[in-house]
Amino acid sequence: MSTYKALRKNPSAPQVGESLIVALRDIPVAALSDNMHRNTGTVGLHPYHRPGRQTMAGTAVTARSRGGDNLTFLRALEFCRPGDVLVIDAGGDVGNAVIGGILSFYAATAGLAGLVIDGAIRDVAEIREREFPIYARGVTHRGPYKDGPGEINVPVSVGGMVVNPGDIVVGDQDGLLAIPPAEADLVLEGARRTLANEANTMRAMKEGRWDRSFIDALEARCNN
Repeated sequence: MSTYKALRKNPSAPQVGESLIVALRDIPVAALSDNMHRNTGTVGLHPYHRPGRQTMAGTAVTARSRGGDNLTFLRALEFCRPGDVLVIDAGGDVGNAVIGGILSFYAATAGLAGLVIDGAIRDVAEIREREFPIYARGVTHRGPYKDGPGEINVPVSVGGMVVNPGDIVVGDQDGLLAIPPAEADLVLEGARRTLANEANTMRAMKEGRWDRSFIDALEARCNN
């Protein structure tokens, strides 16, 4: 750990293997969430980019900053490698934007997989023209301060979800989820089963043979 003026900085966690990240990009977040007890993930953060075909997935580099201040964000970019997701805990403050069109463009050209900000952004019209994933709590035209303090690569909370450095962060139009690397293979396997079951249900619906008897069991359970 080192100190740079008002910033506490820790090394970035090892990146998750590329084969796992590639596999997760083909899985909707909802299917992954169904295999994590449906009780984790962000609330109140929204996607502002143009929707792409794949799920955002990458290793988390985390930062905690004072609301409306982006000094920590600027420094944290140096801790990001191509394929990382930079996760910023700005305390949910929407009084001043942490990033805008220019810095998000830099993050995209540096090869980041996406940005997650529990705070505000600006230049939304520009951001919405790009597929580079950006999630935030809100929007304001008021720009950031650059005074600190902040921390890099510490546990953070964004949208009520704890993210540890090195977690796998996935996101699509439904929201965001953090997956501990040790659990990722099991979650991925379960999500693939979920998608296969959903495909079978859709096929049964189209063919007029959807078995709805499970509803009777659910109703009976509720009546007891």
